[in-house]
Amino acid sequence: MTPIETRNQLLGDKLIKNLNRRHIEAHYCPTAKEAVDKVMELIADGSSVTWGGSMTIRDMGIPQALKERGTLEVLDRDVVEGAEEKQQMYVRAFTTDVYLSSANAISEDGVIVNIDGNGNRVAAITWGPKKVIFVIGLNKVAQTVDAAIARARSIASPINAQRFDINTPCKADGVCHNCNSADCICSYIHLLRNSRGEGRHVVVLVGENLGY
Repeated sequence: MTPIETRNQLLGDKLIKNLNRRHIEAHYCPTAKEAVDKVMELIADGSSVTWGGSMTIRDMGIPQALKERGTLEVLDRDVVEGAEEKQQMYVRAFTTDVYLSSANAISEDGVIVNIDGNGNRVAAITWGPKKVIFVIGLNKVAQTVDAAIARARSIASPINAQRFDINTPCKADGVCHNCNSADCICSYIHLLRNSRGEGRHVVVLVGENLGY
């Protein structure tokens, strides 16, 4: 293995131990391709499945892989139009067997950090779907919980603000202002520090840079 691959494997092993301690099932995949295969393995035939607003999930081609499998009920939030349809899809997500997400950051000791503007993603992570599967690139690992929150707010949020038609200071200059804008993309800050419900939260760590 290369030095980077060796370091990633060691970090993945450490994270798995710390996530398991928090009652979270975890796996390490060196490549995105292996991670897609692992996600498919974790989802049983006949399951209903949807995902949050994750570029990691989309960039890896997971939605298409779910549809092509042919044995799943796929609720594709990316094809709905209009605020009312989107709201209905967000509500339906709570009844699915599997909800897919990434994370804005994860601390070395296994706390998963996500930030939302609307709150639908962090709400589903917390309660509703029978299983939540996170796919997280090792580029999102931070040393501490405080560092993970800082990463989410100073890196992920300003980049995500560019994706949406919103009016926030971070969209204007790329820097977090700790704002109270009506369009604030950091309205809800979620820390998953312990999983309630055996096997409900699963993390697939990937030894590649994925998402923001």
